[in-house]
Order: sequence, then C-alpha cells, then structure tokens
Amino acid sequence: MHARLLSAPSHASSSSLPFASGRPCRSSWRPWNSRGTTSPPPPPPLSLRASASMQPVPPEGQNDLPVHGVTNTVVGVLGGGQLGKMLCQAASQMGVKMVILDPLENCPASSLCHEHVVGSFNDGDTVSGFAKRCGVLTVEIEHVDAVTLAKLEKQGIDCEPKASTIMIIQDKYRQKTHFSNFGIPLPDFMEVDTLSSIEKAGEMFGYPLMVKSKRLAYDGRGNAVAHDEKELSSVVASLGGFEHGLYVERWTSFVKELSVIVARSRDGSTICYPVVETIHKDNICHVVEAPAEVPDKIKKLATNVAEKAIKSLEGAGVFAVELFLTQDDQVLLNEVAPRPHNSGHHTIEACYTSQYEQHLRAILGLPLGDPSMKAPAAIMYNILGEDEGEAGFTLAHQLIERALGIPGASVHWYAKPEMRKQRKMGHITIVGPSKFSVKARLDKLLQRDVYDPEKVKPRAAIIMGSDSDLPVMKDAAVILKKFNIPFELTVVSAHRTPERMYHYALSAKERGLEVIIAGAGGAAHLPGMVASLTSVPVIGVPIMTSSLHGTDSLLSIVQASVLNLFIISKQNSIMCHT
Repeated sequence: MHARLLSAPSHASSSSLPFASGRPCRSSWRPWNSRGTTSPPPPPPLSLRASASMQPVPPEGQNDLPVHGVTNTVVGVLGGGQLGKMLCQAASQMGVKMVILDPLENCPASSLCHEHVVGSFNDGDTVSGFAKRCGVLTVEIEHVDAVTLAKLEKQGIDCEPKASTIMIIQDKYRQKTHFSNFGIPLPDFMEVDTLSSIEKAGEMFGYPLMVKSKRLAYDGRGNAVAHDEKELSSVVASLGGFEHGLYVERWTSFVKELSVIVARSRDGSTICYPVVETIHKDNICHVVEAPAEVPDKIKKLATNVAEKAIKSLEGAGVFAVELFLTQDDQVLLNEVAPRPHNSGHHTIEACYTSQYEQHLRAILGLPLGDPSMKAPAAIMYNILGEDEGEAGFTLAHQLIERALGIPGASVHWYAKPEMRKQRKMGHITIVGPSKFSVKARLDKLLQRDVYDPEKVKPRAAIIMGSDSDLPVMKDAAVILKKFNIPFELTVVSAHRTPERMYHYALSAKERGLEVIIAGAGGAAHLPGMVASLTSVPVIGVPIMTSSLHGTDSLLSIVQASVLNLFIISKQNSIMCHT
C-alpha cells in the first residue's frame, strides 16, 4: 500500500500556512516498500495551499465555528476522473473544499481539487487514512473498496451514498435481484455458473442471449452476446469464465434507451431531471438528447420507475437510472449508477442546477436545486478517441476547433494524458431554441451537413392532433403533390405532446417551412397554438365531429387566432411606447 499527498500550487509562502502545530502534518500511514516491510523511505515532498487543513471538518451543527460561505465541510472523493473534475468545478464555484483519492498523479481532477492523495481507492488502509481528512466521503466511481466504507460508517465516518448502496451497485446481478425484490420492472435474468446452466438459460430466454459479468462491467466491457447455443462457450471464455461471475439477461428489443438523473437528499426526498435519450454505439454512449422525444406518459412512467428504484437504496447524492423503452411502451430498468453520470453532462449548460452541483448539495445536506431545463433543447456529444496517441489527439483537436465556431456549443476537455481508441476524452454540449436546431448544429460539427441534391427540404407542413384526422388532412397532401410542393406530414398534439408542439412550431421557420396546414377536431386549439409560436402562416382546417359537425372546431380555431392577434397587437403597442 502506498499513498502520498499532492496539492494544487499555492502562491502563499510556507511560513504563512496556518497549522495548529506550527508545521505541516503528513499522512498518518507509512508506505510499504517492495519487500513488504514498514520502514519508511524519505517522506515525499508536501505542499499545501494557504487555506488547506489536514484535519477533518465536522458536519454542520457539530462545531461552534461560524460557517464562512456555503459550508465548512471538506468533501472527499474516491476517484479523480472526469466526473471528479466536474465535481471540483462545481465545488469551486460554491467555495467547497475537495480532496481527491486517485492512483494517478495527473488524473483529470488533480488540477482543480484542494488536495490530491495519490493512492488506490481499492486499498482499505489508504481509504481509511483518506477518510480522516473529510467531513463527508463520496465516490465518482463505484468500483471502490465498499467493505472498508462499511467499516468506516460504523466508526462514524459520513459516507454518501451509503456503503450498502455501493455494494449493491458493484455487483450487477445483486443489483438486478435487489430491484426485482422491490418490484422494479426489469428484463428477465438469471445467474449462470456452468455450461449446462447457461444452455438452460438459452432455452428459457431464447437467442440472441445477453451474457454479462457481475462486476467491473461498464462502457461495453464485461458484456457479450451469444447468437446461438454454439457461441456460448466462446462468449463465456471471452468474459473470463464462470469463475469470473456471470449472469444472463433476456434480449430486450428496445426502441429507445432513456436515462433519468435522480437526486436524493439526506432526508430521503428525491427530485428528477427531465428524461433524456441516450444513443449508444458499440455499447458506449455517444450522444445524449434532452429532453427525450417521447410521449408525456412515457416520461412520467420513466420518472416513476427511476424514482422508485432510487428510493430503495440508502444514502444521499445524484444517481443515474438507465432504462429501456420497448415497442409495447414498457419501461424497463437497465442499470443504476450511484454518482453523476455521462447522461447528465448536459445539465451543466442546459439546467438551472447541474448534476454536479446537485450531488454536492445532496451529500452536504443543502437544499436541492431546480433540475428543470433553462434551455428548450440540448444535445451532448462525447469526444471519444478515434485513434491511438498523437493521431487521436489531432483528430480531437480538429473537432474542438469546429465546435468553437458552433453557436451554443461548450467544450469540456478532460485533459487525460493518454489517448486510446473509444476512450472518453471530453464532451461537447450544444444548447438551442429547439431540438431541430441543436441537431442541425451537431450535424455541422460532425460535417454531416453536406448538400445532398436528392434530399429536398419540405416547404410546407401538414400537422394534425391525431392520425384519426388523416382522412381529412390527406386531401391537403394531394393538392401539394399536384403542384410539386415538397411537404412533411406528421402528428403534433397540443395537449398530448405539448413539448413537441412547442419545439415544432418554434423551429418551423428555421427549418425552411413556408406554410403550416393544421387540422383541429372538436375543441382543439392546435392551429392557434402553433400560430402563436411562429411567424410562418398557419392555415387551420376544422375537422367535422359527430356532435357539432365541425362548428366547435371552427370556433376553437377562430378563438385561438383572435387571441393570438390580440397578444401580438399588445406586444406591438408596448414596443411603440418604449
């Protein structure tokens, strides 16, 4: 076991450091040498910022010191990767002191944390010594020494989330069993430990069959697919054999992968961020779209599943719940991360409270922040290594250069020293007025906006609240075809999918639409609602109903249109007076 302390550089002289004993304190443990003896080598150099303290700071309310700023509590983080770095960025804004335990001297968080202890977060003695520096201990990676965390909790160390939660999440099979016991909808799964048991699973679940490692499985690692019984032996071998710990899942035919970031406070209350869609390639997240383009009932169902899952765990913090949306509108839990997550990176620019600030608020016992979006739409693109070494850095730099010229784009570079293929090196978040807008900007960033003469942009749109209106609205399509006017035809409901209607209307002009033909049945206000959000002319088409024969539709259209004109005239009047 070896650990040593590094700190961010300080402009203060060592003589000004406020240590109670008049000299800096060193790590309380002794590093082992290669022979396993405890005789220490010369102590490593140690420098601290003028404001640093080697002593743990008790949680609020347990001392008589006045609170200067947000909190006096020092936050310790096991892991110093990109998530740790972004936690430190949020902490810096709040004035919260962060100490990091990570084995790499130049880990991403090392340049921003208050103190960096170089050591393994899987070594019990190192974790125990590190914990004594902190008022509260948290994680940015779940693959830590959870057994030691449980012992520390018994000694009074404040760990958030709790060691019991980390233990559940670390073992994917145990995680599935836990959530199944709490009635969370999941794909069918079973443990396998022999060739006969996995063959039996194949007979039960059919093929393709998803085979997974219980532990250390993430970003596509530890997962493999057997397409038939003949592939079982090779798939098991590729995952390290049955002794590595395996289980299988029934193959899930999903239409979308969704994610919900859930924040849980110390008192157990929870809040959820808007549901997002994650787009994976080779089992690695490439793109996150916020908000997800799914019906409101699916958003509500996904949020309910996510919230129920997190309420079954212990401890405070931010959790990511990854979900499958199936063809028959089921929402199934895939897995949970007990920390900030890739699917929440966009919250830094797109939400009132980022997932990183929220995690700090939660573990420190501060009020949870507003998770809602402050931008209508956002898209996050992971910068993954496209090549090894310098060639990969060159390609990433070219992408970043293009991003700096994209409106609404923010670049996050993790400063990892080594470039590898498919390694997460950074991300780019684009915010904008509509989903169409941010997608178009991403296409430009990725140079996918090349002119295609085969692809003609629609000049007109035919929209309706339900496909039951199609028998009437199809006549509009016939006329547009007769005059060779390119058009799009889609369902946009003002009351079932108001968010989609809002973004659709807001982006109409930007997408090149010159007219919108909107059908309304009953007391629907679709034409008027759309007209209130765009300068593109909107033609309202009343759909005849069985009760009032379309009169109610006509009156609803006129009512919404008159109201829209009234609002516009008031706005013009105000502008004239100012």
